[in-house]
Amino acid sequence: MPSKPRDAAILPDPCPSLIVERGPQDKGVGSWVPQEKHRLLCEYLEGSRFAWRKWRSRVFIDPFAGPGRIQVAGETQTRDGGAVRAWRSLAQDAPFTRLFVGDLNPERVAACESRLNALGAPVTAFPGPAAETVKAMVAAVPARSLCMAYLDPYNLEFLSFSVIEEIAKLANVDLAINFCTMDLQRNVELEFDTSRARFDEAAPGWRQHPPILSASRPNVKLAFLRYWIDRVRGLGFEHSREMPLIRNDRGHGIYRIVFFARHDFPTRIWSDVARGPNKSLGLFDD
Repeated sequence: MPSKPRDAAILPDPCPSLIVERGPQDKGVGSWVPQEKHRLLCEYLEGSRFAWRKWRSRVFIDPFAGPGRIQVAGETQTRDGGAVRAWRSLAQDAPFTRLFVGDLNPERVAACESRLNALGAPVTAFPGPAAETVKAMVAAVPARSLCMAYLDPYNLEFLSFSVIEEIAKLANVDLAINFCTMDLQRNVELEFDTSRARFDEAAPGWRQHPPILSASRPNVKLAFLRYWIDRVRGLGFEHSREMPLIRNDRGHGIYRIVFFARHDFPTRIWSDVARGPNKSLGLFDD
């Protein structure tokens, strides 16, 4: 089993004067962000650290990185964001040789870059939409690199499939994708209206997919998720059956973390990290 991430403790902000992520209503992010989403990412990195050591070039890709610091609702202190926690996870054993972070807001991604720079990380910021910045990120990856791509968009509509297609051009890359099941569950029936088209970039062609068209109303969301997974698998990946359900503070499922890799070893490590109650079955709250 992978060891507990070293950065589980709340560590000082290396750039306390810079912007902090406090959620869409500026009241703080949910406790599930550090306790589940970031924890699982870091436990996977720690669990695979011996594999990372074997590669001279180790690259972390996060097109939705935010400012690199979060504040949880109800807390007065702030915590490391996902990209910063990822850096700390391998910093002692197999530090990333490149980190590529992006965000639509230039101030946010500049803050993330500054925080990582302050920790000695070799980071490059890419401001702009993920569908555009990911192209530059992939182009900057050195040959014969081992890569980890972490995709954590706020809603499903921002999970453009073109981002995944671009990352799939890398020969050695694993993907941890936060798939917003709540957005899908609430809106999939409305999205059959072609004037909305919020999910079309995430799963091109989904409205014409026969299993989705023939699915009963309760099963449309599951058919959509299966279609999306199959589209990613078509890029040369396999997915772990362990897809942890991330619940909000009211106990409602909001995300599934779906892990993709091209080899068995990373999938086995992820399975060890992600296995547990409420992980694989019951993909949606009824």
